[in-house]
Amino acid sequence: MSLFYRVFASTDVMPAAAGIEACLAAPGVAVGARFDEDDGGWYRSELTLGGGAPLVLERWLADEEGIRAELRSWAAYLETLDYSPNAAALMEKAIQARQLFTLRRPIDHPNEALLERACQALCQHLAKETGGFYQADDRGFFAADGGVLVQEY
Repeated sequence: MSLFYRVFASTDVMPAAAGIEACLAAPGVAVGARFDEDDGGWYRSELTLGGGAPLVLERWLADEEGIRAELRSWAAYLETLDYSPNAAALMEKAIQARQLFTLRRPIDHPNEALLERACQALCQHLAKETGGFYQADDRGFFAADGGVLVQEY
């Protein structure tokens, strides 16, 4: 179970709120979303799936203070994963990312299986919309279609 996910976006495209809500839809599950916005569009959302604490999704633009350092840190980490032939290419993509999305999953949700499926669906949706890839803590780095690019050990 990953508690944090990150989506490294290669474009400046701001994914639509409606698309985010739609990718979380599941039969019999009420999806709620609250988006905080500023002049640059939405930057934070709390997403609820049925009962329990919400998923917290944050959107960071590459020119925001501190984000470049965060992206360089992830690139340096990828450089250490030299056992994978995909690590070097992902390192370059991390450095060049135009946006970084972070997704924090709650630890006290009543339906863990639903929450895991929702996190994966959301990361895949964001990666597809922005030409990116995603990372799940202690699991690895994944393509927009969910295929494993680099497994973490």
